[in-house]
Amino acid sequence: MAFLATSLGVTGAASEPTSEILRDGFDGTDFAPEGGLYYRKNFEQRAGTVEFQSEVKLTGSGALKLTVKPFCPKPRKGCSERAEIWEKTQKRVPYNEGVWYGFAVKFADPIPNGDHRYLIAQWKREIGPGAVGDFSPFLALRLNKGKLFATVETNYVEPSNGKGSSSVVEDCGHARTPVWFRPETNQMRALVATDGNWTPEDGTVFKSCTDAISVTDRGNKLPAPDSGWIDFAIYTKPGPDGSGQIEIFANNKWIVSVKGHIGHNDEGLGKNQYFKFGPYRAADNREWSLYYDNFRRSPHCSDVLDASACPNP
Repeated sequence: MAFLATSLGVTGAASEPTSEILRDGFDGTDFAPEGGLYYRKNFEQRAGTVEFQSEVKLTGSGALKLTVKPFCPKPRKGCSERAEIWEKTQKRVPYNEGVWYGFAVKFADPIPNGDHRYLIAQWKREIGPGAVGDFSPFLALRLNKGKLFATVETNYVEPSNGKGSSSVVEDCGHARTPVWFRPETNQMRALVATDGNWTPEDGTVFKSCTDAISVTDRGNKLPAPDSGWIDFAIYTKPGPDGSGQIEIFANNKWIVSVKGHIGHNDEGLGKNQYFKFGPYRAADNREWSLYYDNFRRSPHCSDVLDASACPNP
């Protein structure tokens, strides 16, 4: 698979990128000014706590410990519990611009193993006041039944074979990608990467196939949640028109390349993409903690990933 150095920021760009380089090793007692991060305060985030601690870390003198606890009132429909760190609004990247993100994460014990909605990081498009609907992240790193996987979301694209969702899980082969069609919300969610413990029974919600999103397997699985620190390097360039591209690396190993329809283009959505990380889940009855270290963001791969591992132009 050929890559353009300009599209991936390996050696430069055809036009000067607008995104700043951001870094935060979480070695102090607050977010570093050069990191552009903050803890957003809203109702669901009241379930979370942020601790700048030094006992568990990958490098440097400290790392973040983010924890969510049971918080949602039982009658509150659709309530979630979050302890997410956000990019500051003025630091966000234009939606049509490619950018590299890096961060390290470690799952604290006990690792949730239930059939439940857990996210550890997500990338979204800004939602303007005129937008109608609830828009899922165009890229998300998720946990279910104790297994790590990644999904890509986009607007609903009619299947080329004319078949929508069915009660039977399709065999997508190499040319198509497992997908969960949701035409009622004008969205569909593709399964693009899994850890080595994943089984077909874990992905039964992705029971259809699409050729609107293509995945190139780079020969490596996502690390298991119980394997210790996982250092992610991820390139994101949304393209709801089919021009999107995502590259996922973990611990300097290339996991997958994703191309095609990525992200949303509904009326009223904002002009920027944004990243947030930290435990996010549907309401649950126990505490859940994650450690994060070494956040970085740059238009250039070598600022985020070892240069020897960056895709070749």
